[in-house]
Amino acid sequence: MIDYNPKVWFTFIFRLHKGDTVRKLSPMFVGLSIYSAAIAYLELGLLHLSKDSELKNLIVIHTLLGFVISMLLVFRTNTAYDRWWEGRKQWGSLVNNSRNLAIKLHAMLPVSNKASREYFRLMIPNYAFSLKNHLRMNFIGGELETVDGFKIDNSKHVPNQIAADLLAHTHELYRQQQISGEQLLSINHELESFTNICGACERIRNTPIPFSYSVFIKKFIFFYVMTLPIGYVFTVGYLIIPVVVFVFYVLASLELIAEEIEDPFGFDANDLPTDTISANIRKHVAEIL
Repeated sequence: MIDYNPKVWFTFIFRLHKGDTVRKLSPMFVGLSIYSAAIAYLELGLLHLSKDSELKNLIVIHTLLGFVISMLLVFRTNTAYDRWWEGRKQWGSLVNNSRNLAIKLHAMLPVSNKASREYFRLMIPNYAFSLKNHLRMNFIGGELETVDGFKIDNSKHVPNQIAADLLAHTHELYRQQQISGEQLLSINHELESFTNICGACERIRNTPIPFSYSVFIKKFIFFYVMTLPIGYVFTVGYLIIPVVVFVFYVLASLELIAEEIEDPFGFDANDLPTDTISANIRKHVAEIL
């Protein structure tokens, strides 16, 4: 995720960053410029069509379709941002529940039980790191702290293994009378929330926007932009070249941004800072326990 100061927005105009859509769309800009120039030369230079040509009536169609495409892109962008924000809320819940669990265990566990304190100090952050990598569909064993008596099978669901071991260790503390039944019920919510958060994040990652809807928007943008020079060339002449490029930049950028943020758990510039969040969980849990 990119850290920035929203108050110095003027500098953004002249700066290209990793997530800037200009970089991704540059080849299309060149192609559209050539295409628009060819249409303008064909209609004005070769065919010598006048401003009274019937092709100028295409402007009316573009005006009507412009409202439709704007509504589609607004819905598309809002849907993608909702997914991004839902992912952020789930990771915010993971931070809060990790801290709450650590605080409750700090209050419940006897000071003499250093082994269990150390176990939870390592395993609670391990869950955050395992979830981060699970959502990215990879496994980085070096990010997980080693815990005696616990081995991870990375061919299986790693967050589930850690959540199951956390629950098993907690019930073992109850059987050893290190915590009471009321205390067990008190921390059960935080233990359950780990799997609930994992499931919610998997739902976001594994359920993209319907294929037909995504394809339709791309086709709509393509044909809308490709037909712009045919009618508007009589109004603006060869200025149609930068006009078409700019219109395409705006429409295509909205679609690219929506595609990027609808899966917020990856490595893209605008994805959630799950590495930083996981590191903060490890730091704060260690401070508490």
